[in-house]
Amino acid sequence: MCRVFGVSRSRYYAQLSPGGSKRQREDQRLLVSIKASFDGSDRTYGAGRIYRELREQGILVGKNRVWRLMKQHGLRVKTMRRFKVTTNSDHKRPVAPNLVRRNFTAPAPDRLWTGDITYIWTAEGWLYLAVILDVFSRRIVGWSMKRRMTDDLVITAFNNAVIRRGPSQGVVFHSDRGSQYCSKRFQSLVRGIGGIQSMSGTGSCYDNAITESFFGTMKRELVHHCSFERRSEAQSQIFRYIEGFYNRRRRHSSIGYQAPEEYERLFIKIAV
Repeated sequence: MCRVFGVSRSRYYAQLSPGGSKRQREDQRLLVSIKASFDGSDRTYGAGRIYRELREQGILVGKNRVWRLMKQHGLRVKTMRRFKVTTNSDHKRPVAPNLVRRNFTAPAPDRLWTGDITYIWTAEGWLYLAVILDVFSRRIVGWSMKRRMTDDLVITAFNNAVIRRGPSQGVVFHSDRGSQYCSKRFQSLVRGIGGIQSMSGTGSCYDNAITESFFGTMKRELVHHCSFERRSEAQSQIFRYIEGFYNRRRRHSSIGYQAPEEYERLFIKIAV
């Protein structure tokens, strides 16, 4: 019978034993850890990130095995939707030169910041989110949410970053050419801390791709899977995502699959 069905005798007898074969029992134990990591990431981690998390826990497993078990048990990461552009660059306000030129690297924290604005729909209407991202660690160091997309939105986010980080003179702040970033109030704020402004080229989304990438991640992992009745509900969930997950726990492939907070902590430890 084994020859007819192309099955080895050892596998046949293993199937007769309680609990299946040794490999199957190991897969079941491993699946518990995979599901814990997957659920802990709010269903945002794929096989690569889960593989590294398990290895850090001392679980010796291959990436292909993690991928196979996730596929077999329907553990699929959240999908992304398209989103529209919110930049208004049709204005007469002065713009800054593009100092970054898509080179999104920095030798240390608080050397290069980027900023952008996105929108979130609620039953009460739009909620706008402005963020300040530290390129070195991919950490969101400042953010602001308001019902209107005015200069105050980006000024509050930038002030939040300055208070939390206390950057030294010479920090470069890069953004698109949106009217909010070109306002006299915002430009005076950047100059006031000794910062230098940089802006993307006209109509080029890739010139600020690193911040666009954060928004894409946040919407794929959170926003597109929620129906917010109130702006306050959206604000609470976004705060939880940024401060409770993204900055402190989410593993980033660009920084060796570490979380931004841990990446900065290790950098400071080595520097000291």
